[in-house]
Amino acid sequence: MTKNTFASDNYAGVHPEIMEALQRANQGHAASYGADGFTDRAVKKFREYFGETAEVFFVYNGTGANVLGLQAQTHSFHSVLCSELAHINVDESTAPEKFTGCKLIPVPTQNGKIYPDQLEARVIRLDDQHHPQAKVISISQTTEYATVYTVEEVKALSAVAKKYNLYLHMDGSRLANAAASLNTDFASFTRDAGVDVLSFGGTKNGMMFGEAVIFFKPELAGYFKFIRKQGMQLHSKMRFISAQFEALLSNDLWKRSAIHSNKMAKLLEQELKKISSVKITQSVDANGIFAIMPPAIIPELQQEHFFYIWNEKTSEVRLMCSFDTTEEDVRSFSEKLRSLTAR
Repeated sequence: MTKNTFASDNYAGVHPEIMEALQRANQGHAASYGADGFTDRAVKKFREYFGETAEVFFVYNGTGANVLGLQAQTHSFHSVLCSELAHINVDESTAPEKFTGCKLIPVPTQNGKIYPDQLEARVIRLDDQHHPQAKVISISQTTEYATVYTVEEVKALSAVAKKYNLYLHMDGSRLANAAASLNTDFASFTRDAGVDVLSFGGTKNGMMFGEAVIFFKPELAGYFKFIRKQGMQLHSKMRFISAQFEALLSNDLWKRSAIHSNKMAKLLEQELKKISSVKITQSVDANGIFAIMPPAIIPELQQEHFFYIWNEKTSEVRLMCSFDTTEEDVRSFSEKLRSLTAR
C-alpha cells in the first residue's frame, strides 16, 4: 500500500461514507441497467442541485463522460474548440476523435483557461463545406492547471457559443473543488451560466468509480442512452455507481471533501512560499499546486512523497491534494523539500 502522495486525487482511496453506501447497496438483488431505486434516488439528488429538467446519465469514467457527452452534441464534420491542455486533447488518447469523428482545435493557454477573443479568432469559415464546422466549446472546471473559471468567465464563453450557435461543454472532473473555491452552488456556474452539457466527476472526490453526464438541453439527451450503450459505458449493476452519487450529494459530503482538499493545497502553498528556490507558477484556486523546483532534488523527493513532473524542460511539478490529505502530509513534504534545498 502506497502512503499518501501528492501525485493525484485519483490515487486516494474511497471515502468511508462512500464505502458505507456501497456496502448498503450490496444487499440482495436489484434491477440492472439503472432500473433500480438507488439510481432513481441519485438522479433526484442531482435534480435538487441542477433543476427538474436536467437529464442525468451515469457512466464508468471521465473519458467516457467527456467523449460521449461531446458525441451527443456533434456530427463527424464538426470541430471542438478547447484549451491545448484540455484533458480531451492531452490525456484521453484519441478517444474524442475516434468516437465523435470531430477535429479538436486546441487553443493556447497560460493558465489553463481560454477566453472569448481567442475563440472569436478560431470560429471561421462557417458553412464552408471544405472546413470543419465549429460546434462545441469545451472547458475544464477546474482547469488542468487547477485554476477556476469564475461565473462571469463561463458566461462570457457561453455568449460566444450562443453568438455562433455552438454548444458549451464543461469537463467537471473536479467540479466539487471549483464550487468550493467559488463558494457557490453548482448550478450558478454551469446551468445558469450557459453550460449545455456537463461531465460531473465523482472519482476525484472520494468515489470508487463512476461519473455523470448532465444535459441542460433535454433535446441533446434524446439519443444518449443509445450512445452510452454503443460507447460501452452502460453499467449493468448501476446501483453501485448510483449509491455512491447519492451519498456524495447527501449531507454535504462533496463539499466537505472539496473544502478540505482545497484547504490542504492552500496550506501547502504557504509552506512552499517559504522556500526561496521554489517558484509557484499558477494561482492556487483549488486542490492543485504547480511549482518549479530545483531539478536535482526532484528524484529524491519523489522517493518519499511521489508526485508528477508537469514540464520536464522547466522542472515544473504538479502537487495534488485529496480528501484524505492531512496537515501532517503537508508538513512532512515541506520539511523534506526544505532539507533537500538547504544542502
